[in-house]
Amino acid sequence: MALVIHLKRNGQIIINGAVLENLSGRTISFCVKNDAAILRDRDILKAEEATTPATRVYFALQCMYLFPHRRNEHAAQFAELFESFRQAVPSADPIAAEVRAALAAGNDYAALKHAQSLIQHEGKILRHVHDRLVENLQHDPAAGKSASD
Repeated sequence: MALVIHLKRNGQIIINGAVLENLSGRTISFCVKNDAAILRDRDILKAEEATTPATRVYFALQCMYLFPHRRNEHAAQFAELFESFRQAVPSADPIAAEVRAALAAGNDYAALKHAQSLIQHEGKILRHVHDRLVENLQHDPAAGKSASD
């Protein structure tokens, strides 16, 4: 089944590991007529952006999807990061189960989409922790001072 892709000006897409960038001054359209590993720019995570446990999981999974010739290497990294994340954030288990199910079904792209939910879940947790810290510091002014103050 063919997939028509519309790529906005300066947009990027990865197809089978190759980064394509639209350098024209307008949106372009093209058709992919066979199976290919495709990631649109909104789904691409750069290595330097993988700074949290969930984004590292996503990046390893992204590499599994885009670089099948190095799948075993990326799968080992993914498994380690994924298990570590799952143990640290048990509230993400339902999402983790969806990632696992997609991988077991051989659908790496669906696993990536579910892994985006891991990142969102992690963000909610981090925002909650941040809010609690701010609240505690506002109620206890001494909590923000060091012993040398």
